[in-house]
Amino acid sequence: MHILVTGGAGFIGSHLANFLKSKGCFVRVADIRPRVECYLPLEIDEYMQCDLRKLQSAVDASRDMDWVFQLSADMGGMGYLHEFHAKIMRNNALININVADAAKLVGVKRIFFSSSACVYPEFRQKTLAARPLKESHAIPAAPDLMYGWEKLFSEFLYLSYAQDYGIDVRIARFHNSYGPATEYKNGREKAPAALCRKVAETQNGGSITVWGDGKAKRSFLYIDDCVEGIWRLMNSNYNKPLNLGTDESISIDDLAKLIIKTSGKHLSIKHDRSKPEGVRARNANLTLMKKTLRWKPKTSLKAGIPKLYRWVEQQVAPLQAV
Repeated sequence: MHILVTGGAGFIGSHLANFLKSKGCFVRVADIRPRVECYLPLEIDEYMQCDLRKLQSAVDASRDMDWVFQLSADMGGMGYLHEFHAKIMRNNALININVADAAKLVGVKRIFFSSSACVYPEFRQKTLAARPLKESHAIPAAPDLMYGWEKLFSEFLYLSYAQDYGIDVRIARFHNSYGPATEYKNGREKAPAALCRKVAETQNGGSITVWGDGKAKRSFLYIDDCVEGIWRLMNSNYNKPLNLGTDESISIDDLAKLIIKTSGKHLSIKHDRSKPEGVRARNANLTLMKKTLRWKPKTSLKAGIPKLYRWVEQQVAPLQAV
């Protein structure tokens, strides 16, 4: 099996690329970043540094591939997604259209598209008592971010290519993946890594700042489970959007407290209500995922967060020593 992972220098993409190589596949990674910027050493067959906003780059990367895992995206944490609307919409639309066109042109058999829980309507996530989100809840559409609108558009894009051109498509809606070898600074980090960095950088007895009031709730999927879920979905016969996450909901304050406990420090928490915090509560209904994949994630937050924290701590320590 010859497989292309676009965005393979990113967090999920790099873990997925190495996972696929461990399965005996020939793995090619395509990413706009140089290979040395990947936090995870890649154990792959081929690396192509290219800009998938250009159709020819997507065609060259997809040539001779059986399957394509499309994880390339312009994205980041809450601050980034709230600031760069047009940039995110334009870049991601170009990438997704080009990867779909390339798959059609070179005869890719099956393509995986990485969608997001951000496609779900804001009105279903306004209270802390909001119910877990089912796949059917995406329509009628009302995402709270342009990133979510673009992801929803691209879901329909890939489904249309499947219908018109016979390309086999699989779509996962990711719910907040986390783990080692992830972005942890510079504005593109997600909440778990951002909080781990803040705790690692703060001296015992100090305080960290949480955006919003800390009561907003999320669920988080450990990277090993995320990759396993992607693989199971890609090998299944299910060709509609599917939630990929956990239903272990936690407030951001409680997540911060878990990280502080992991660190062994005594820190207090402050809140900055001027910063964006996103929807009030987002959690995944996994009924369809468990039935379709005959599987559920294994790693709890209590087991996964220490792994992330220790990795972030190792990255921060050399910077503090300078």
